[in-house]
Amino acid sequence: MNVKISLMQKSGIIVMKLAHEFIGREVGDKIDTVANYAERYETARGTVQSAIKLLQEHKAILLEARGHLGTFITGIDHKKLLAFTDRNSIVGVMPLPYSKLYEGLATGLYKTMNKSKIPFNLAYMRGAKSRVDALKNDRYDFAIVSKLAAKQSIEDGMDISIVVEFGLFTYVSEHVLVLNNPLKKGIEDGMKIGIDRTSIDHNMLTLKQCEGKNVEFIDLAYNQIIAKVISGEIDAAVWNKDEILERKVNIKYYPLEKNNLKYIDTEAVLVMNDNKNELRSFIKRFLIKEEILEYQKKVISGEVIPNY
Repeated sequence: MNVKISLMQKSGIIVMKLAHEFIGREVGDKIDTVANYAERYETARGTVQSAIKLLQEHKAILLEARGHLGTFITGIDHKKLLAFTDRNSIVGVMPLPYSKLYEGLATGLYKTMNKSKIPFNLAYMRGAKSRVDALKNDRYDFAIVSKLAAKQSIEDGMDISIVVEFGLFTYVSEHVLVLNNPLKKGIEDGMKIGIDRTSIDHNMLTLKQCEGKNVEFIDLAYNQIIAKVISGEIDAAVWNKDEILERKVNIKYYPLEKNNLKYIDTEAVLVMNDNKNELRSFIKRFLIKEEILEYQKKVISGEVIPNY
């Protein structure tokens, strides 16, 4: 199948549009009429018919007309349909895999997509705000963030939706407060507090811990914060307990105070743009949550070597 040559034909743009529409469908689904597609895509009915015929010739989709009932899908090859769209693969973005939880998620995403033989790539980017912004700019098809970050982004007016919820403690096991002075147990007036404002979680949790305190916020990249606490350049910061334990960092840490978030900061979720309905159905079909979580557990336990 020479897809590129096919898409250069007159009906190529309509082939791509139909492939985008069909990619979220299943066998048994009813498709729209040729007339409605022609009106929607502002083209001739003959062009739509040619595009549908091309998709059927390549067995990307098989259709059956049932008289007045309409036309129904009797066969569908999602991988072939993907080849007829304007994308070469599905691309997601998630945090840098510096913890076993993140390594497990990345491994699970890769393993499940490779099993389906769908072309797939993952990118890694620090900061939920940066990932959501990149998603909105169509650089990625989906993003992995915490449920807290997703909800805050939606409240801030971002047109994104939570597509998959992986459950509590799949993003981090716990956020804690780390302090340079081992004699201190909480945030006090006059302290210098590290904060990464590109991380929605870190920004929100830090501000919450510092409510009512007269402190100085020091803007830092998240991966610099623990070193700055240890060196004494800052007095305290919110941090990921997983990294402390996995790296065996010798530092005092304490549970967060004023934390009434019901642990939604610990839950990983997959978010997508609201205008990608068909692609959303496609991704949900192949990114099987239960399989991803099973890989995550096995990476954490050491049964599976991380592969991403």
